[in-house]
Amino acid sequence: MTSLSRRRPSPETARAVDRSAGDLATAAARRMEERLTWYQELTAQERSWVGVVAQAGISEFLAWFRGEGEVAPSAASIFANAPQELTRSVSLRQTLDLVRTVVDVVESRMEGLAGPGDEDLLRDSVLRFSREIAFAAAEVYAGAAEARGSWDARLEALVVDAVLRGEADDSMQSRATALGWGEVAHVTFVVGSAPAGEASPTASVDLLRRTADRLGVEALAIVQRNRLIAILGGTEQPLEVVGEMVDAFGTGSVVVGPTVPHLFAAGRSARAALSGLSAAPAWPQAPRVVEADALLPERALAGDQPARRLLTDRVHRPLATPNHAPLLDTAHAYLEGGGSLEATARALFVHPNTVRYRLGRIAAVTGYDLSVPREAWTARIALVLGRLAAAERGPTGGRAAPSWRNPPIDGM
Repeated sequence: MTSLSRRRPSPETARAVDRSAGDLATAAARRMEERLTWYQELTAQERSWVGVVAQAGISEFLAWFRGEGEVAPSAASIFANAPQELTRSVSLRQTLDLVRTVVDVVESRMEGLAGPGDEDLLRDSVLRFSREIAFAAAEVYAGAAEARGSWDARLEALVVDAVLRGEADDSMQSRATALGWGEVAHVTFVVGSAPAGEASPTASVDLLRRTADRLGVEALAIVQRNRLIAILGGTEQPLEVVGEMVDAFGTGSVVVGPTVPHLFAAGRSARAALSGLSAAPAWPQAPRVVEADALLPERALAGDQPARRLLTDRVHRPLATPNHAPLLDTAHAYLEGGGSLEATARALFVHPNTVRYRLGRIAAVTGYDLSVPREAWTARIALVLGRLAAAERGPTGGRAAPSWRNPPIDGM
């Protein structure tokens, strides 16, 4: 703590300064109201908090100026009666504006306060004390930021854990609101391996958050065991955003779950992403950043029931409707025939151009182009799953045998 030893003021100056304490506080408040826009926008309660800090500072200055202390007061003595919320509503820069305003007020009344020969002493005392107040304020804000960072990190971990557990309850809502996520839309769950070796988990989380800030998106991030987990909000292009963040992750795939409307629906995105991360090793050629939906076949083979249902609903179910029966037969024949137009046409007793047309219709109905090897493989798995599901439902739940064994009506 800095020593502020100096000669004491004359009794006349000390009494004048003591008598002016109330006037100085009132004048400082009036000047803040006139000149500081941020002060005008504060609520009545927040202004009272600022007034508490200002009055405490003036009282401490008076005690020190009279010579009752040779050491500047600590941060606690100035800000002790102000709630911690003050550091949220009033920034450090604004607090320094407050200090400068008080100094200006005291300097403007210097002639009426200082007795003969004490003018320089009073001016020097005000400047030296205001410097100490500035340091005290910085200390308070640094401590509040550190405490808030630790508290926010705990809240963040609890919210991410609730998403992982699918517990979108009132406690999660209150914690998410405290973190500013109450109204965040377009939420995406992202997971990959955490950096190994000497890389610090905290460093990877910090890198991810800095990137999110730069890109203007919201991010919750934690390292859980060997996984780096992020929940992104406010982005409709998650693949592009995660592509900018990929250096924060360790080796292997970074899996992006489906985007959901809000945080309280993020459990679905989390389940898909985690399932995708487990299944990703089955696709060695997978992109570094890969959507969970792109891993549907691997997830289905690994036993992920939602992935199986999704594949069946996307491919088998629409093709199994009566009006799309020729398309289903064509898909079976084309995949069994090794992707040959001619072999499929011969099996179906149709022209190759008809097969080509039907393949285009299949792509439009299902979203999968059977001429692309991976999409064909995905569709093949989906059709197998669909046939198994139909068999489980019984004879009335699906077709007993592929109708392509009998000549269909041509031209479909």
